[in-house]
Amino acid sequence: MTLASLLAFAPSGFWQYVQQQWLNTTFTVGASGGPLYQPNAFDLSLLIPYFTVLTILAFYGCHRYALVFFYYKNRGRRAKEPAARFTELPRVTVQLPIYNEQFVVARLVEAVCRLDYPRDRLEIQLLDDSTDETTAVAQEVVRRFAEQGFPIVFLHRDNRAGFKAGALQAGMEAAHGEFIAIFDADFVPPPDFLRRTMDFFTDPKLAMVQTRWGYINRDYSWLTRIEAILLDGHFVLEHGARYRTGLFFNFNGTAGVWRRAAIESAGGWQHDTLTEDTDLSYRAQLAGWKFLYLPEVECPSELPAEMNAFKVQQARWAKGLIQTSRKILPRLLRRKDVSRHQKIEAWCHLTANISYPLMIALCALVLPAMIVRFYQGWFQMLYIDLPLFIASSFSISSFYLAAQRELYPKSWWKTVLIMPVVMGVGIGLAVTNSRAVLEALLGIKSSFRRTPKFGLQARGQKVGKSKYRRRTGWAPLIELALGGIFFWVAIFAWQCANFITIPFILLFVMGFWITGLASLLQGRFHRRRPAAAAADEPQPAVLAG
Repeated sequence: MTLASLLAFAPSGFWQYVQQQWLNTTFTVGASGGPLYQPNAFDLSLLIPYFTVLTILAFYGCHRYALVFFYYKNRGRRAKEPAARFTELPRVTVQLPIYNEQFVVARLVEAVCRLDYPRDRLEIQLLDDSTDETTAVAQEVVRRFAEQGFPIVFLHRDNRAGFKAGALQAGMEAAHGEFIAIFDADFVPPPDFLRRTMDFFTDPKLAMVQTRWGYINRDYSWLTRIEAILLDGHFVLEHGARYRTGLFFNFNGTAGVWRRAAIESAGGWQHDTLTEDTDLSYRAQLAGWKFLYLPEVECPSELPAEMNAFKVQQARWAKGLIQTSRKILPRLLRRKDVSRHQKIEAWCHLTANISYPLMIALCALVLPAMIVRFYQGWFQMLYIDLPLFIASSFSISSFYLAAQRELYPKSWWKTVLIMPVVMGVGIGLAVTNSRAVLEALLGIKSSFRRTPKFGLQARGQKVGKSKYRRRTGWAPLIELALGGIFFWVAIFAWQCANFITIPFILLFVMGFWITGLASLLQGRFHRRRPAAAAADEPQPAVLAG
């Protein structure tokens, strides 16, 4: 292929300049007698950022490999039976923070009132910051269960000061419990939740018990199935590896129990980040408190049913973790009583979302870098580019497949078939998550954008038109455009016989087009299933520690 045919794929203005640079590129005779490519300053200005981005992405990819390794290496360290049991059960306050949750608040309250715990040792707070009909619905639900003798109270704030963190702090000031259990509006805690968690607090140094999330609408759609796989990786491997290895890990904001004294000694709930749960978790552990993870205790929840809602959730988590890293990492890295391993892991945990703006940078660099690399020969591309691609991309599939194998030992292999889509959706989140990360780095504040819940469970249920539905915005258009650019890059790679990178490029094409189209067409397609089909679905295995 000639230089002219290569340049024919690109807009003429930019590539005329590129051509001028390449025409000035020198080739010397190598030891084998063939031409040896000598990059000029223009080439290096493209290749250095390209390999820098790939190297950083590969670093975070290797971190995923490390988590899998530590998870299996430390299998012996697991949460067994409590060392002792309470002779008299302690008083527990259950906090239910809600904001405009009219479709799920009744389900939440009903589930909490079914908790198998003595009523005289239980207090339930419905913490309502709602600005719509949810307040009336919540008041009626609380009144109905209070008349039946359940110890439940309704606390409404006229403003959202501090958002969820502010609501939890206000509720704690009125609470009487020695321990605080927290459930978000989309959760349905099992009746034995407190019975299976509270006795671990006989250890006076234990601050928090986190349980594993389950999903009542896991098979509602292809999107909820992918979301479940992504979250399974977090709860099985990330939490599992960090807990087993004695590293810092975080409370997930719900489906967990706190010792009130630990919250207070760590400085209480603070709202200067969007991940108040992770912020408090690190402050408490730096204060010397212990955390416990119980993966065998599963707490069902509802996954976002639409792409835009999923994006809102992921962007909030991405921004909040970067905010928390700016707040926590300086003091953590200065601590002499924190090991180097703990510091490295905390850094990787809190800064991992830097990968999203780096992926956007890669979008801009991949085509010019590919053209420059074409002149270096396929062998150099094989032994330099391929290891970086493997470290940055294949680690994702191995990470999530390992989590599925732990949960579904008999059917995990089916996940292999949809793993490219899982990886693609993760890539497709780069546009909205990059904006969130950059806002966090620049110190731009934003409100706590809730994830809408609709009380969905079975296939065939539809969201319909709702005031809770998130607007599409501009992001899908950018995603579709980026998918188109990468499709063009894939064609270019084929013409250049650069077959090694085509699968990697097609992941970007698929990811951006899936997220863009799903955002524009949200709620249009929902696959129905027979009512009896649920009985044949595989059930997760019980994880022990």
